[in-house]
Amino acid sequence: MSTGLAAEPQELLKHRVFFHFWGARILSSVSFQMIGVALGWQMYALTHSAYALGLVGLAQFVPMFALTLVVGHVADRYDRRVVVAVCQSVNGLAALVLALGSWQGWLDTHAIYALAACVGATRSFEQPTLSALLPGLVPRSVLPRAMALSTSAAQTAQILGPAMGGLLYGFGPTTVYTCAGVAYCAAATLVATIRVRPQVRPREPVTLRSVLSGIAFIRSQPTILGAISLDLFAVLLGGATALLPIYARDILQTGPQGLGLLRSAPAIGALLGALVLARHPLKKAQGHAMFTAVVIFGLATMVFGVSRSFYLSLAALFVTGVADVISVVVRQSLVQLGTPDEMRGRVGAVNSMFIGTSNQLGEFESGVAAGLLGTVPAVLVGGLGTIVVALVWMKLFPKLRKIDRLDAH
Repeated sequence: MSTGLAAEPQELLKHRVFFHFWGARILSSVSFQMIGVALGWQMYALTHSAYALGLVGLAQFVPMFALTLVVGHVADRYDRRVVVAVCQSVNGLAALVLALGSWQGWLDTHAIYALAACVGATRSFEQPTLSALLPGLVPRSVLPRAMALSTSAAQTAQILGPAMGGLLYGFGPTTVYTCAGVAYCAAATLVATIRVRPQVRPREPVTLRSVLSGIAFIRSQPTILGAISLDLFAVLLGGATALLPIYARDILQTGPQGLGLLRSAPAIGALLGALVLARHPLKKAQGHAMFTAVVIFGLATMVFGVSRSFYLSLAALFVTGVADVISVVVRQSLVQLGTPDEMRGRVGAVNSMFIGTSNQLGEFESGVAAGLLGTVPAVLVGGLGTIVVALVWMKLFPKLRKIDRLDAH
C-alpha cells in the first residue's frame, strides 16, 4: 500500500466512514443553500425591500462571527460527531418550523430573522467541527484526496442547492423548507452512524488563553498563517460575485437566465477541479501550485472584467473556480496536517471566520469599488490586486512557497 499522496484511489474506498461524512456534508450544504434561496424569495415577497434581504444575510453572519472562538473550543472539548449531529438536527427543526409557519400563514419578518439567525449560529458550529472531524476518519496518506472530495461536496451543493430551492419554490415555500428539514435530519443520521476510535483529548480549563489559543497557534506557524491570509486577501480583492447582476443585465445583456449560468460557472469549475484532484492529487511543488492557482484566479478575473462575450465570460468564471479549488485543497490540507488534533477545532473556527469574513467583505469591497471606479475598472483592479498579493506573499512566506509535499511537511 502506498503511503504517499499518490495512494491508489481504491484506498479511500476502504474507509466507509468517510462516505458517511461526505454524504452528510452534501445533504447539509444543499439544505442550507435551499433555505437561503427560499428565505430570500419569501422575505422579498413579504417586504419588497432590498434592505430586508440584506438583513437576512446579516442575521446569519453575525452569529458566525460572534461565536467563532466559542465554536473552536467546543469542537476540541467534545465529541465532534455529536456536535455536528446536534447542529444538523437543530437546523432540520428550524427548517420544519419555517415550513409550518409558511403553511399556516403566521411566518412574518421577525420570525424569519430569528430562524435565520438560528441557522447561522448552528452552522457556525457545524462547519469548523466537520473540518476538524475529517482528519480522524482517514489516514494521512489519503487526506488530500479526501479533502478534495469533501470540497467537491461543497461545490456540488452550491450548484444543486439554489437550483433545487428555486424549482421546489414553484410548489410553495412550505415544500422547500420541508425537503430541507428532511435532508438535514438525514445528514444528522449519517453523522451519528460514523464509528471511529474514540480519542482522549485533554480537558484544559476554559480560560481566555485557551479560547484564544487558536489565534495564537496560527500566529506561531508562518506557513499556516501565510496560507490562511493569502486566501483572505485574494477573495477579498478578487471576488466579483456581487457585480454579476450588473454584468448580466447591462454589459453582457443576458437577462436572469444568463445570471444563473454566470453564478454557476465558478462552482462547476471548482467541482470538476475537485474531482480531478481527488483522482490525481498533486504530488510535489504543492506550495508553488497554490500560488500559481491564485495568480491564475486573478488573471481569469481580469479577463472576465473586460469580456463582452457571454461565452468568454462563462469560461473565465469557470477558470476562477478551477484555480480557487486548487488553492483551497492545498490550503485546507496544509492547515489540517499542520495542526495537532486537540487544536483543530479552534484553528478551524478561526479559519472559517477568516474565509467567511473575506466573502462578506469581498462583496462589500466590490460594490464600493464599482461605485467609485465603475464596474469594469473595479473588477480589473480586484484581479490585479489578487496577483499582487500572491507575489508579495511569495516573498513574505518563502517556506510556504517552497513546500513540496504536504504529508512530509
